[in-house]
Amino acid sequence: MNFTYRYVVLFVVLSWGHTCLAENYPQFRGANSNAVSATPLPVKWSDAEGEQTNIRWKKPLEGEGWSQPIIWDGRVYMTAAVTSNPAKKKIARPESNRGGYGRDRNDLVNVLYQYQVVCLDAATGEQIWKKTVKEGKPPMPRHSTNTYATETPVTDGKQIYAYFGMNGVYCLDLKGNVLWKRDLGVYEMRAGWGTSSSPVLFEDRLFIQVDNQEQSFLVALDTKTGEEIWKVNRDEKSQYSSPMIWKNSLRNELIVGGTVYRSYDPATGKLLWSLDMNKGRSSATPVAVGDRLFIGNELRNRGGDDDGGGRLYSIKPGGKGDITLPGDGMQGEFVEWRMDGSGIQMASPTWLDGNLYFFERRRGIIRCVDLETGRLEYQSRIPGARAFWASPWTDGKHLFALDSNGNTHVIAAGDQLKVVAFNKLDQQAWGTPAIADGSIYIRTVDNLYCISAGQ
Repeated sequence: MNFTYRYVVLFVVLSWGHTCLAENYPQFRGANSNAVSATPLPVKWSDAEGEQTNIRWKKPLEGEGWSQPIIWDGRVYMTAAVTSNPAKKKIARPESNRGGYGRDRNDLVNVLYQYQVVCLDAATGEQIWKKTVKEGKPPMPRHSTNTYATETPVTDGKQIYAYFGMNGVYCLDLKGNVLWKRDLGVYEMRAGWGTSSSPVLFEDRLFIQVDNQEQSFLVALDTKTGEEIWKVNRDEKSQYSSPMIWKNSLRNELIVGGTVYRSYDPATGKLLWSLDMNKGRSSATPVAVGDRLFIGNELRNRGGDDDGGGRLYSIKPGGKGDITLPGDGMQGEFVEWRMDGSGIQMASPTWLDGNLYFFERRRGIIRCVDLETGRLEYQSRIPGARAFWASPWTDGKHLFALDSNGNTHVIAAGDQLKVVAFNKLDQQAWGTPAIADGSIYIRTVDNLYCISAGQ
């Protein structure tokens, strides 16, 4: 990679980090949706024998939830779905799912749940308040490995916006009082698997992607009132990725994944451009590095109507209309490059030192791709790694990847795989961690951990 470009990009990202990330981590994958920490993070929190260090605190959790914690001004906010029957808390591991990842459905529609927003002290983990925003039976089934609190909340530092999929969206103040709520409807999801797309905030608007089997749509809500500002229908079936805001040198864009990737004007909902992904499934959220946007979806080849996909694109600003490459091309006016078989799956990508990183579920495989050229630098199975469902994060020096068994693999930057640390929590973990002010917040099926150097 060009040294000058690397230096400029690193400077810009670190500048953003110091204004947005040094103290706060307000939404899924942070303020810039890239999971980059401005502060060095601890590399070790367990040894080969499992002895733990650098664990600032560990707190048991009620209920279920794969939503990421968010952090603002020394407080941690998170969501949970709590059942009155403790035996129903446990979320099935994929190893016990004999029908495969996509076929085992956990029909809990007759179980009473409380949908909660919880506030903790970031320094101690002590609970400050807990608010039940809804109580009742779920309106739809979910997959046994999903939860009814998988969507990550978001905050602007004034209010907290908690989205529980088909259970609605709720706005709370920082003391836990509900200011408004909005029912967006109940729609069938693919195979009864449930929902996962997290909301995103921009300029007093809350954007929610509601892709389903009946009528998919994208909606912008007024953060003050919850009233609909605009809504656009989408020609998509169930998708699971989250929208993100791309702040490039020309304009701000709302990027939404699917079998067709689309960019919208955040102010009006007007479609700016679209790119046909050749089908596939969208679970990973895109990532931007300055004026480069990286979009991709998962390769499907199981005989379904979504067979295809697996492509990764580097997109340039200024696109308009259909920017799909004619004749199955590899480059175009607004497409810098295309890569097939990128390996993008459930975990969203991040970038470090000029490379993009993708992690597979099931096989524990990492792929490293040069962000300037789309060239595959390496593909390797990480020793001892299980499935990767959580998205990776970085502090500019190391890449961190949490596998489904709660093990975090710390990887050095470079064009070859070099694992520098293996940290074991021995707790099932599918939720993406949060990072703020030099600490890592890891949510497992039973506990929330705060990991800080020197603890």
